[in-house]
Amino acid sequence: MRIDKFLTELGVGSRSEVKKIIKTGQIMINGIPVKKPEQQIDETKDVVTYQGKILCYQQFEYYMFYKPAGCVTAVTDAVHKTVMDYMKDLTRKDLNPVGRLDIDTEGLLLITNDGMLSHELLSPAKHVPKTYYAKVEGKVTEKDVNLFIKGIDIGEKKPCKPAELKVLVSDAVSEIELTISEGKFHQVKRMFEALDKKVLYLKRISMGRLILDENLKPGEYRPLTEQEIEELRR
Repeated sequence: MRIDKFLTELGVGSRSEVKKIIKTGQIMINGIPVKKPEQQIDETKDVVTYQGKILCYQQFEYYMFYKPAGCVTAVTDAVHKTVMDYMKDLTRKDLNPVGRLDIDTEGLLLITNDGMLSHELLSPAKHVPKTYYAKVEGKVTEKDVNLFIKGIDIGEKKPCKPAELKVLVSDAVSEIELTISEGKFHQVKRMFEALDKKVLYLKRISMGRLILDENLKPGEYRPLTEQEIEELRR
């Protein structure tokens, strides 16, 4: 890998900024100052330092983020705070959220630069399950459970795929868990609206085998463990 690409991916600076830094002699490979931005390195073996600090390279990074309500699932936005605004201390510039959550929806988001894994998780053909916890205005009953199993019609060409509805509290404001395998626009809200019920609060608690860490608070994140990464790939 070219040294300027290596430094850019690690967030040392833009390509032009990195070239200027290299000229100052602050970048060293195995103790020898770098002279040219096109110099090749073995990112798995060579020791690269900047201002005396060792720069460690990882091809892919994975983070679990607890998205709070009120921010948009995007890298940049002119109006709203984005999920990436909560992760400004990360140096990499190629990280992206996998999929989307509505602005008022909380919960689990995967943030990574592994494009292949992102594609696999979002592919409709893979049917990756996503589970949500919700508070719903209106009494949710076993009748609704059966309707979700059959597939709710939300006004599109085809009804939604069968979904697993678990009723936690059945009351004027019900509490439920819902597992779906699609990602239609506002799908959970529209499914309940089709049954004359309104979602008051929505939180994604799992995606595939990845479960939201109960120790995380809204707006917090942490790297995935090796086991979690393997579970996702599986």
